Amino acid sequence: MSAPPDRLWEEIVYIAYYLHWSFDSILELDHRTRARVIQEIGNINARIDGADQDEY
Repeated sequence: MSAPPDRLWEEIVYIAYYLHWSFDSILELDHRTRARVIQEIGNINARIDGADQDEY
């Protein structure tokens, strides 16, 4: 299964922004793996955001 072109670009940019991976490295990942990486980045960000809110 492959992602639609616009969605693929969103996934590439999201991963590149947070992990600083190269375009080619991200493209080598299959859709399922990219989706998992994106999920884990989101989980980390949610934990960080929650930790920041708990400090106040």
